[in-house]
Amino acid sequence: MSALPAIFAALSDPYRFEIVERLMEEGELSAGEIGDAFDISAPAISRHLSVLHEAGLVERRAQRQQRIYSVKPGAIRKVSDWTLDHRAFWEASLDRLEAALREDET
Repeated sequence: MSALPAIFAALSDPYRFEIVERLMEEGELSAGEIGDAFDISAPAISRHLSVLHEAGLVERRAQRQQRIYSVKPGAIRKVSDWTLDHRAFWEASLDRLEAALREDET
């Protein structure tokens, strides 16, 4: 089964989505640095980061006492590929609809 359902489920939470956005913009960050941007508890940030890690969206590594997080480019590529595939489908569907409407006008 595709990893996409888990990825989309993880990104459906506004905090997790914002965490991924921030990691994409700023690069690697510690859990503490990530948590500083939110008005939620450290355990809540930890749970969000765990969900993102389990979904395959972020990598984590230990650096002394800290956990450092970064986005996994492969997971973002999966989302991008899915979006592009579906965009082509909808564009083709809209082209067929437009052709059918023009046909009805004549």
